[in-house]
Amino acid sequence: MPEGLWEDQARWWQEGFTEGADEEYVEQIMPLAAQWLDGADRVLDVGTGEGQVARQAVARGAATVVGLDPTVNQLTEAVRRGGGPAYVQGGAHALPFASGAFDAVVACLVFEHVVAVDEALAEVARVLRPGGRFAFFLNHPLLQTPNSGWIDDHVLDPPEQYWRIGPYLREDLTLEEVEPGIRIPFVHRPLSRYVNALAACGLLLRHMDEPSPPPGFLARSPEYPQGGDYPRLLVLVAEKVAGLAPL
Repeated sequence: MPEGLWEDQARWWQEGFTEGADEEYVEQIMPLAAQWLDGADRVLDVGTGEGQVARQAVARGAATVVGLDPTVNQLTEAVRRGGGPAYVQGGAHALPFASGAFDAVVACLVFEHVVAVDEALAEVARVLRPGGRFAFFLNHPLLQTPNSGWIDDHVLDPPEQYWRIGPYLREDLTLEEVEPGIRIPFVHRPLSRYVNALAACGLLLRHMDEPSPPPGFLARSPEYPQGGDYPRLLVLVAEKVAGLAPL
């Protein structure tokens, strides 16, 4: 994975997706993170970026919150913004924490960029206490596959608009140009790949959300005329269960 891209583009993320700049974070991701982290005293935010989810966990009463990220430019900004969390540089595949150290782990739109997914999920399971919760936020694997998007079909009479789904079952690493000059590495995996990997390391799926895109996003996205019917986000909530083994 080209780690240098994250260092180079940290400011793009900070300016475009934090401190109220992005409707999906404000109206959807942050409230859902708050919901699924409520009641946890010891929280780990994997792929914390500049720390907005970690800061929210502190503000809502968690006693110990740690944000982990491999990107120095993100962690420097996280420390500058303050708010109470501790920050550690590192990768999801080798978490530098004791087993059972956390009541809850959260990862918001992170695992799409993690190549060593099995190792990373096993590490999440290891650092959770028995009964601990993993709140796992993903770009929806079905509807956000490579080359997905709205198609205006003017061959049909009358014309139709529909959502094209790219190759869903194929695991794929691509460098996607999300804005002119901004290229981000994405790993696409089918949903079954994630669910089975969770179960293999003792994380039992307890809840799944496929929320409609929030009103603020739809209001600024005229290319999504039927956007309310197509989720962009998938949230999996899993519990660490001792002795759980794959079928």
